[in-house]
Amino acid sequence: MNPAIRVLVADDQRVVREGLGTLLGLLAGIEVVGTAADGDEALALAIRLRPDVVLMDLRMPHCDGVEATRRLRDHDASIKVLVLTTYTDDRSVIDALRAGARGYLTKDASAGEIREALERVTSGQAAIDPAVQQHLVNAIAVGPPTAATPQLPAGLTQREAEVLALIAQGLSNIEIAGRLVVSETTVKSHINHLFAKTGVRDRAQAVTYAYRNGLT
Repeated sequence: MNPAIRVLVADDQRVVREGLGTLLGLLAGIEVVGTAADGDEALALAIRLRPDVVLMDLRMPHCDGVEATRRLRDHDASIKVLVLTTYTDDRSVIDALRAGARGYLTKDASAGEIREALERVTSGQAAIDPAVQQHLVNAIAVGPPTAATPQLPAGLTQREAEVLALIAQGLSNIEIAGRLVVSETTVKSHINHLFAKTGVRDRAQAVTYAYRNGLT
C-alpha cells in the first residue's frame, strides 16, 4: 500500500480548521499531522513536521496564504501547497499560483474532491477547481485591466517571447507545441521570426539572448 499523504491544515477560522482536520482524518490514505491558524504558524509547522501537502487558506492574519506559500517554496519546494479558500477572483488565483501553489480549490469542494486534489498535487500534478480554471483563462486572455504592456526587446511579440523562454528552458519544438497547445509548424514559424528579429543563429544563442534580456 502507498504511504498516507501527510497533510497540514492552515486556516484562521478555528471551526473550519478543526472541521477540516477531523474530516480529512477520516479519509483512507490521509494523515493530518497538524493545524495552523495563520501563515507564520503554517510555515513554522511545515518546516518542523515536513508534510507532503499544506492545505492553505488565503486570507489569514499576520502572514497570508500567498506569502506563506512563497516562503515555503523558497525554503523547501518539495512540500506542496493546495489552496482551499472562498476566493475565486483573478488576482487571488494568479497570486497563489505564482507564489508556488500546485492546486486551488474553493470551500465548496467535497471531501472526495479535496482528497483527489491532494493525491494529484502529491504526485506532481496540478489540481485546479473548474470554476477557478475559467477565472484563470479569462485573466490570461485579457490580462489585468490596469497593467501596462511590458516592452519586449527586438520587436518580439508576446507569443515569440514565450517561445523563446521555453527554448531557454530546454524544451524541444514538440514540447513547446504541447505546452502552448499549437502545432509544431506554428512553433517553427515563431522560432524563425524570433531568430530573425534577435539576430541569433541557433538555439544556444537564443538561450543566451533570453537570459541576457530577462525572458527566462
